[in-house]
Amino acid sequence: MFSELVQAGRYLGQSMRLMVGLPEYSTYVAHMEKTHPGDPMMTYEEFFRERQEARYGGAGKRGGCC
Repeated sequence: MFSELVQAGRYLGQSMRLMVGLPEYSTYVAHMEKTHPGDPMMTYEEFFRERQEARYGGAGKRGGCC
C-alpha cells in the first residue's frame, strides 16, 4: 500500500510539473543515455535555459499580449 502511495505521489508531481511547464531533466538524461550514448549531455542549467527559451522565446523575443 505504501509503495502505491509513493508511486501515486510521483505521478502527481510529474503531472504538476508538466502542467506548469517545468522540464523533466531526469527524463532528458534517460533519453540521452538510451538513444544518444556518445553525444554530449547538457547540464541541468543548460537544459533548463534551453527549455525556457523554447517555451517563452529567447534572444530578445517576447511572447504574450504586451
